[in-house]
Amino acid sequence: QVQLVESGGGLVQAGGSLRLSCAASGRTFSSYAMGWFRQAPGKEREFVASINWSGDFTTCTDSVKGRFTISRDNARNTVYLQMNSLKPEDTAVYHCAARNFGISTTSLARDYGYWGQGTQVTVSS
Repeated sequence: QVQLVESGGGLVQAGGSLRLSCAASGRTFSSYAMGWFRQAPGKEREFVASINWSGDFTTCTDSVKGRFTISRDNARNTVYLQMNSLKPEDTAVYHCAARNFGISTTSLARDYGYWGQGTQVTVSS
């Protein structure tokens, strides 16, 4: 069992940056693969990025490549999403998620068993 709490969201102008954090409870955080997803009003939940247990393998969706970076600090039980060059279309509630099978990453929401409540990111034009 793991509990996830996101932070770091807010209002930012287009072109700006934010860093989201997701703090996890429990002593087995380092065994989980982690992911970030987002959901805009009226849209389906969308995969953003994922990272394996050790942090040496990451994936992200094409729309954020070169702008967003996922990373983790297992000593702090925290996963991060650094978001640069933000665009209005990045506006959404961002959720982090944890997956028991930590060796590989996945973009499928159904593969993650634990979810945080989310943090709002709003990018103004």
